[in-house]
Amino acid sequence: MDIQELVQEGTQIPSLPEIFYQFKQAIDDPESSFEEIGEIVNNDPGLTIRLLKIVNSAFYGFPQQVETISHAISIVGREQLNDLVLSTVVMDQFKNIPPTSLNMESFWKHSIACGLSAKNLALTLGEVNSERFFVAGLLHDIGRLVICLKLPFKVLEISLRKKSQGQTLHKAEFEVLDFNHSDVGGLLLKIWNLPKALVATARFHHNPAEAMEFSLEASMIHVADIIANTLDLGFQGEENTIIPIMDEFAAKRIQVPKDSSFPNIKEQVEKEFEEAVQVFLQPG
Repeated sequence: MDIQELVQEGTQIPSLPEIFYQFKQAIDDPESSFEEIGEIVNNDPGLTIRLLKIVNSAFYGFPQQVETISHAISIVGREQLNDLVLSTVVMDQFKNIPPTSLNMESFWKHSIACGLSAKNLALTLGEVNSERFFVAGLLHDIGRLVICLKLPFKVLEISLRKKSQGQTLHKAEFEVLDFNHSDVGGLLLKIWNLPKALVATARFHHNPAEAMEFSLEASMIHVADIIANTLDLGFQGEENTIIPIMDEFAAKRIQVPKDSSFPNIKEQVEKEFEEAVQVFLQPG
């Protein structure tokens, strides 16, 4: 099976719900009022409850209770609420992956740790809208889920090759499949019509020099992924993850000192991690 067949064949591959695209269209329309946008989200009570839980959590730490989606938009902002909606609906789409293929809780914990690492790295570097890097980190390994869903019989072969050859996951995947989870993730997000920057970070987080106009974003997620892997907060898809060597292009692109172990970023991620897990992984 080639990569196009993997992502497009059959009905197993989830699609984003229509409410997300309605919400995105309204968010992108400067004439849409907060109330109009809020009404769209209110059509999905489960999504509404989860979003309000997130914005009222210590993850955001607002001093007053946020009771409506329109109020949330006025406080959080359009872009950040869009990122929260995207994160929430994507995490809801992969429910049928067997535990024999992947420990989903640990997978999402690693993804959250990568998102937090990316956000705090962006803050350290003075990037505007650091929250967008959280979403990019959260979704960077989404292709792994597609492989587990569509090719569960290949997962064991990939794991055995990874362990026997002492390889990183993405290299073992390529040897078995002729593509890896970053290729699959980038294609899936493109099919979902998500922003080009998110497509690029999923597609090129292992080789950021190829990301062209989004090489900064891809470099940030590459470094954040390494930080997350050193923190032992969940794992990418298998235990005993082999941590990739930092890409020289990425290190230069964001001016990372070669001897940096990111102690301040790691400390902040560890402070934020449990709360983020509670609001993103716990139902209701």
